[in-house]
Amino acid sequence: MSAQGTAVAAADALTTERARLFALLGRLLVAAPDARLLDALTALRSGRTPLGEAYGALAKAAAATDSVATEREFHDLFIGLGRGELVPFGSYYLTGFLHERPLADLRADLARLGLERADGVAEPEDHVGSECEVYAGLLSGSFEGGAGEAEAFFVKHLRPWAGRFFADLEQAQAARFYRAVGQLGRVAVDIEQAAQELPQ
Repeated sequence: MSAQGTAVAAADALTTERARLFALLGRLLVAAPDARLLDALTALRSGRTPLGEAYGALAKAAAATDSVATEREFHDLFIGLGRGELVPFGSYYLTGFLHERPLADLRADLARLGLERADGVAEPEDHVGSECEVYAGLLSGSFEGGAGEAEAFFVKHLRPWAGRFFADLEQAQAARFYRAVGQLGRVAVDIEQAAQELPQ
């Protein structure tokens, strides 16, 4: 394989890992993890980079909890009796209100990409978990658009607020397992931002 071919393969592998990371974040933010997912998370390996440390923290947090506890924690964080401790929607983070311009802009971009909210999903599309899933789908090629659309989606719909949300999740009073999810998400967003600021 040529040097150029090796570089392309490495870039493809990196993109695949980025897609898996954001797909995992999406999954953990749209619903509490079940016992099977928690068990799988305990196998994540720690490393010396910020991302490796975040994976290690998530594995440790998964080993220290169970699905009943994470279901309760998810409810307290994101649902609550009237409202959870955190409001995981882009419009809220950007304007202080739900169903505002950021949601309308997101819906327009999703429609252009041929994506619609799944049947039975009540939450607005600017839920952080849904946005992570869309970004993962664009990175992986599951959704049409390619790298250009993925980068534009991140810049417009995740970068302006997701880092703040994940930092808030790390510090949330009700967070135990989800403190590690917040750490992983914050690091992931930081890495994406830093990569996009590199000269082309």
